[in-house]
Amino acid sequence: MKNLATAVKNFMVSEDGPTAVEYAVMLALIVVVCLTAIQAIGTNANKHFETVRDSLS
Repeated sequence: MKNLATAVKNFMVSEDGPTAVEYAVMLALIVVVCLTAIQAIGTNANKHFETVRDSLS
């Protein structure tokens, strides 16, 4: 029982948990920014392709 209490105390003092959460939040923000940029580039490219298509017709 003493080992369990010591393990819980060490876990609470350890900073590994909050660091992992911070990295997860940072990764989520990076993913959102990347998806937004990809969508914007795709929309812009689609407009250019439509302009070329219309000029060829």
